[in-house]
Amino acid sequence: MINFNNSPFTGKEKEYISQAIDSGKICGDGKFTHACNKWFEEKTGVSKVLLTTSCSSALDMSAILADIKPGDEVILPSFTFVSTANAFVLRGASLVFVDIRPDTQNIDENLIEEAITGKTKVIAPVHYAGVSCEMDKIIDIANKHNLIVVEDAAQGVMSTYKGKALGSIGDYGCYSFHETKNYSMGEGGALLIRDAANVEKAEIIREKGTNRSRFLKGQVDKYTWVDKGSSYLPSDINAAFLLAQLEKADVINDARRNCWSAYFNHLKNLQEEEKIELPIVPEECVHNAHMFYIKTANLEERSELSAYLKEQGIGSAFHYVPLHSSPAGKHFGRFHAEDKYTTETYERLLRLPMYYGLKKDQVEYICDKIKEFYQ
Repeated sequence: MINFNNSPFTGKEKEYISQAIDSGKICGDGKFTHACNKWFEEKTGVSKVLLTTSCSSALDMSAILADIKPGDEVILPSFTFVSTANAFVLRGASLVFVDIRPDTQNIDENLIEEAITGKTKVIAPVHYAGVSCEMDKIIDIANKHNLIVVEDAAQGVMSTYKGKALGSIGDYGCYSFHETKNYSMGEGGALLIRDAANVEKAEIIREKGTNRSRFLKGQVDKYTWVDKGSSYLPSDINAAFLLAQLEKADVINDARRNCWSAYFNHLKNLQEEEKIELPIVPEECVHNAHMFYIKTANLEERSELSAYLKEQGIGSAFHYVPLHSSPAGKHFGRFHAEDKYTTETYERLLRLPMYYGLKKDQVEYICDKIKEFYQ
């Protein structure tokens, strides 16, 4: 059986976890947490990176930092995971869903401005499959209308847009280190803060609303409750697991991109025959091979192909049920203008196995079985 996903493992995870345990400090903000934060700060160039318990937690913190209140509106794609929406719904916002582009599955930047109202507070672009949204235009629109940009870069670690790391372009960026991601700590995430002026508030929110971070830096002689917040710190054991992978980030990234390219090269004939569609990566984007997917003709064909691959011992998966069609999505939001590509993409897209450790002959076997299906 070729699994759809296997969690990354480099070999040093157990050693680092043992070191964390032996240090006597396994709660948040230990040695390994600080090392991970520093690694991302150097990699992305933002003012501050804070590891969190999940990408959902990072998104929640972004919504608090954006001062979302009941009645505010947030513009986002419907083709995304529920966490993107929940973060803002929990603060009382209404969701305005915008259609996606058919090439990248990202929010259509040309439809955002017409969805803006006097209540709009945030634009939340989602970088699907680690391929960047058209961030220059999104930032221009945000600046024009004095809006905050929260990047859901859950799938975007090691990806760039015009040389800039995903998650570092908007006001806030959110990463995921769930076991399905390129780099994992089981459950975990990170908040990227572009502007230094927002760092102290973020640290307060992350530390249960206290100024404990200032206390640990020797800036105050005791710490106390100063604002709203919650507990968003992951255990240093989780951070130890993650650091082992960050130290081999380029090795993992290269291996995944090699698998991605192998898929593309083996399946491009089927695309030329117009039997499937393959991923498109715009010139200005460098992707991280987070996933490889194909688009079938329709929902029925996708279901048949998925079942056929399962019979051949190959795991596959479809992606997000569009949020605007879900019970909660209908209650908390509305779809602006026409749903031209969102639902169609959901019905046609099939994800293939992609993980660190996937072998070349396994990719070839998967591609051969897809070709057999279409023959």
